[in-house]
This record gives sequence, C-alpha cells and structure tokens, in this order.
Amino acid sequence: MKITSARFATSFDSVESCPPAELPEFAFIGRSNVGKSSLINTLCNQNSLAKVSSKPGHTRLINFFVVNEDWCLVDLPGYGYARAPKSERNRFNDFVADYLEFREGLTHVFVLIDSRHEPQRIDVDFVTWLVEKAVPFSLVFTKADKLKASKIAANRDLFLTALSEYVDGQPATWITSAKDKTGRLDLLNAIREMKAGH
Repeated sequence: MKITSARFATSFDSVESCPPAELPEFAFIGRSNVGKSSLINTLCNQNSLAKVSSKPGHTRLINFFVVNEDWCLVDLPGYGYARAPKSERNRFNDFVADYLEFREGLTHVFVLIDSRHEPQRIDVDFVTWLVEKAVPFSLVFTKADKLKASKIAANRDLFLTALSEYVDGQPATWITSAKDKTGRLDLLNAIREMKAGH
C-alpha cells in the first residue's frame, strides 16, 4: 500500500461523541512509552502527524487520522499510565474499552509490544481481554532496532507462549522499528488486505 495522504481528522474523549464510522478503522494501542506515536508517523510517512512525547501517557483522547481518504488510523490512549489520577485512568480505560468492544467501524486492533522486554503481565492481560471480547487483533513488536534479531524473536516467542493458555492458535505478529522503518510495508499491506475483505 502506498500512502498518498494522511491527515488528522478529530479527537474525542468518549465513544458516544465519536462520529459515525464511515471508513474502516484500524486501531493502534499499547502500554505507555511503547513507541506508538513514532510508529504511526513512520507508517504514514510523516514526522509529526501523531505527537511524540518524552512523557508517557501523552495520548489521552481517541485520535482519528484519515489515510488516503480511504481508511482511518485510530490512535488510542496507552494503558498502564500510572501518573494520571486514578479516576482519570479509570475513565481512559472505560472509554477505550467501549470503543474496542462496541465501535461498529473497528476492523482490527494492532497491539504494540516493546520487543526489548520479556512478557509483561499488563500486556498479556490486555490481549486476553481482547480474546474474551472477540476483538480481532494482531501483535506489533516495536523498537526492533534496539536489540539483536535473535533476542527479539526470543521475547516474541515468550509472549506467544504466555498467551497460549488463553488463545487458540497464534495471532499474527509483526516486527517493527520506527527508526529504520522495519516492518512498515508489511503492516501497510496487512491493512490493505484486511480493508479489502472488510
């Protein structure tokens, strides 16, 4: 898939206020500081489409970006941000869960996992919740430029093993790096295929 245009469309803080879903939506979510904004910018061939912050938890809204005037990339707030007040964290969790469970236009969820780490309980729990709710998803292992390929593969396999108790079969996985664009075309081609079958 070639990206010819990508633009910020709108932001919302609740599912109820989101506009009707007129285009297929592909959501990106992950633990805070997983490199989500950087990956979104890399996918869309732009430097500042999604705001990159050194402070985790920067995304606190559901952000919609229209790509090629043909599909929506949805940037969801990261989970596991500890510095927000508890009431605010709970609100984030509620409206993100509502979006993932009930949004009619949602086609697929890409769950971002930091490839540098062995399985984190918060990631496994989140993916297990997606399985329980029958939300289609795949796993995107980020920051691949930070480790040797063998270590990345080992961490990926450990994560899949941790999931095997809850998931029948294995979800699709992608290895990516926003820095050197590893996996960019693979992800975009996957989106194209999913969109065609939508």
